[in-house]
Formats: sequence, C-alpha cells, structure tokens
Amino acid sequence: MLLLLQIVWRSILLGIGQAFGITVTFCCSTSYLSLGWYISVMSFFHFSEFVVTSIIRPQNLTSESFLLNHSKAYGIAALVSWVEYWTELWLFPGLKNSYWISGIGLFLCIGGEIVRKTAMLTAFHNFDHLIRTQREEHHQLVTGGIYSLCRHPSYVGWFYWSIGTQIILCNPWCSVAYLIASWTFFNERVFEEEVTLLHFFGKEYVAYQSKVPTGLPFIHGYNIN
Repeated sequence: MLLLLQIVWRSILLGIGQAFGITVTFCCSTSYLSLGWYISVMSFFHFSEFVVTSIIRPQNLTSESFLLNHSKAYGIAALVSWVEYWTELWLFPGLKNSYWISGIGLFLCIGGEIVRKTAMLTAFHNFDHLIRTQREEHHQLVTGGIYSLCRHPSYVGWFYWSIGTQIILCNPWCSVAYLIASWTFFNERVFEEEVTLLHFFGKEYVAYQSKVPTGLPFIHGYNIN
C-alpha cells in the first residue's frame, strides 16, 4: 500500500509538472518559453522512465523507477541550474530570449529521450537501472537494433538529454558544468559496467567491443587488453 501511494503521488506531481510546463509554453509571456519547455521535458523524462520500466521489467518496478531521486548530486545539479536561470533572468533577461539556442537544447532533449527509450525497449528485460553484479538466468547480450550502432545507447541518450536541458534554459555555466559532470559520470559508469559485462559474456563481449563504439565522446570503456 505504501509503495502504491509513493507511485501515485509521484505520478500526480509529474502530471502537474507537465501541465504547468505546457501552460507556461502556450499561455505565458514568451520570456518564459524556454522555462515551459524545460519543465515539460523534465516531467516527461521522469514519468516515461517509470512507464517504460513497467513494460520491460514490471517485477522490478518501484517508486525509484521514476529516477526522481537518482542521487544527491543529481538533485544539487538541478537546484544549481534553477538558481542560475532565475539569477540570469533577473540580471540579463535578454540572455533567456535566445530561442534558437533553446531550440537546439530541445532538439537534444527530444533526440536523447528517443535514443534512451529505444535502447530500453530494445534491451527489454536485459535492461536495468542498476549495474548488475550477478548474471540472471535470462540475461542475454543485446547487440541488435540500436545496440549495433553503439554499446551504451541508453547512456548516450541520457548524456545528450542532460546537456540539452541546460541549453534549453540558456544556462551557459551549467551547460559547461553538466557536460563535464555527465561525461565524468558516464566515463566511470561505462568502465564499471563493462567489467561486469566482460565477466558475464567473456569473448562474446570482447568481439562486440571490437566492432561497436560506446557512442559517448572520448569514452572507450574497459579494455581487457
């Protein structure tokens, strides 16, 4: 019962956020257009994480599947980006009216969202939000579809989505900070995950590594050699 309540109130919160983002986009001053886009993008990302997880791994579905409390660092980064947005809107309002820049950010977010959710649905029950330390009986190495283009498409999508959120807001400082922080996070994450994948799949994964890149800029993963 407690789990259901946690899921319900998070869903309601994200639904309100989505409705508010759409309202700001279409009904408020154009000065807040990018803010409306940002709120809508954030709300949709977190709700869609839960929905897709409910499809591919319903047995693992919890309130954590929204990824709203991904980590303290994630929460702090979001808070800092909001502070930058409102500070710059107050001091340099013209900076937030660069709609073509916000459009680039929106494009990155939509593209990143599509790539990530495609990766999750392609991997299906082989996907997990957490790095597995033990191989499950049904766990298979997925190399088809979007995984034939890059080894970690879900991370690729999230990487560009996270940067896109700051470009939408025309946050110059956080755009750079998110780029550095996201790259550092995924560099470590890919390295750690590939250690386990090599343990699970051995030569099969080595062969896959040799043919397909990670998809993330200047990130090569763990090389057994």
